[in-house]
Amino acid sequence: MSTNTLQFDTQHEDMIHDAQLDYYGKRLATCSSDGSIRIFEVSNQQQKFVEALKSHTGPVWQVSWAHPKFGSVLASCSYDGTVLIWKETGSGFAVIHKHDKHQASVNAIAWASHELGPVLLCGSSDGKISLVSFTETGTWEVQMIRSAHATGVNAVSWAPVIAANEPTNLKLFATGGCDNNVKIWAYSDETKTHDVVQTLSGHSDWVRDVAFAPNSGLPRTYLASCSQDKNVYIWMRDAQSESLDWKQQALEPFPDVVWRVSWSLSGNVLAVSCGDNRVTLWKENVKGEWECISEANESSQTA
Repeated sequence: MSTNTLQFDTQHEDMIHDAQLDYYGKRLATCSSDGSIRIFEVSNQQQKFVEALKSHTGPVWQVSWAHPKFGSVLASCSYDGTVLIWKETGSGFAVIHKHDKHQASVNAIAWASHELGPVLLCGSSDGKISLVSFTETGTWEVQMIRSAHATGVNAVSWAPVIAANEPTNLKLFATGGCDNNVKIWAYSDETKTHDVVQTLSGHSDWVRDVAFAPNSGLPRTYLASCSQDKNVYIWMRDAQSESLDWKQQALEPFPDVVWRVSWSLSGNVLAVSCGDNRVTLWKENVKGEWECISEANESSQTA
């Protein structure tokens, strides 16, 4: 497997924590411990610096682009305990909303599928999660959910909206925390909030990331989780199943802490980022086993 790699100096003054392309793959947002976000235009193996955003007062952990139907909108979360939502105007990016209801570092953010509207999910070291929604009246609403993970939330991920006629799959998301657990949340019409419908146990240390696979007509829903325990688990549930049980399958143990997991757009290839500076790609074979199909490190593009 060969790929073209574009490498360039972002001019960040400290460690980079996240880099995200927008929906069209034309804009790249990076964020760093230097407290800034930098926007680049990317095309034809070239990049052009656009703007630096410097409204956070601490390290910026993650950035997330909204669906383009809502405009050129970017969210960011920081150690300073805030989430900022930026929108591009004629004069550049400007903050259109500041979410400051958390009492500690906000570690993870994710926009819901566009079918659910402009809804941003946030997870914090204060143990809470929150949902920030732009309403039809033109205002921002914040819903706080307390005691999500008592010792802190490290990761959040929305499930794909599979079909409108399957309401159990709508408004579903996962969180990972310092309690070593992954939790599945579903929206309840009765309580008008999200409730835990499943707690997935198996990790023996902090869960560092969770990621639902995009659904492209796959017969199953896939959720990946990675941990400080050096393990990656794939959690699977049949799309048509009435059972809430998730089957667990472990990838081969990794040599170091596993920090991030990310799915391909087709939802059938999982990228795993490990503390040994290697990124591996995994795919399910016809026997239902997950095997490594590619490996890359800092010194070589593929191995």
